[in-house]
Amino acid sequence: MHKRTKIKIAIFVLLVGMACMFTAVVTDHWAVLSPKVEKLNDTCEAAHFGLWRLCKKHIYISSENYNEKHGCGPISLPGDENCTYFRHFTPGQDAEIFEYKTQKEYNISAAAISIFSLAFIILGSLCLMGSCTGKGKGRDYLLKPAGMFFAFAGLCAFISLEVMRQSVKRMIESEDTIWIEYYYAWSFGCACGGFVLLFLSGIALLILSMPQMPRNPWETCMDAEPDQVE
Repeated sequence: MHKRTKIKIAIFVLLVGMACMFTAVVTDHWAVLSPKVEKLNDTCEAAHFGLWRLCKKHIYISSENYNEKHGCGPISLPGDENCTYFRHFTPGQDAEIFEYKTQKEYNISAAAISIFSLAFIILGSLCLMGSCTGKGKGRDYLLKPAGMFFAFAGLCAFISLEVMRQSVKRMIESEDTIWIEYYYAWSFGCACGGFVLLFLSGIALLILSMPQMPRNPWETCMDAEPDQVE
């Protein structure tokens, strides 16, 4: 396969990874929390949340829609929903909304790291745009920082995922919370996909943009003919 084709494939995979990461950051289905269902044919309060807000939902649980795996849910069942944005930098005002003492620090960290991931994505995209509009060696040179930026974006996405996972774990283990069951939802899956695609494609793009390896043992990398990407 020609080098140019490989780079195009890597860029396409990067676009998919960027779409996954942006979707994860702006949506609120990273995790779903539910209390223990004490009795059927009654309402219970489940919740789903993302990096920026928490949505509580009152769901009527009957014997027909009860799922022991999801407890009070699944969250897709109809019910009254109320969403509240986290006041990350307003001390104490989220105590009644989202277990302020056990959640806020983790949530701020996950949100901040995800912003770094988006910043690296933007920088990598600018380098790609410069590579597409540039000519000759300048075009090839911009592929290297683009690959590095996308790889860093993937690492930030991974760290944000881990911080959010620890956040959910700490929330469930808290004695103050009403939620005792949880599962990760599709926004979390988008973030996982974004991490894998961005990191691997960024590394691939970085490797593909490296100088051509010497064809003969007595050649050095400086002596080898440059491999231009058209």
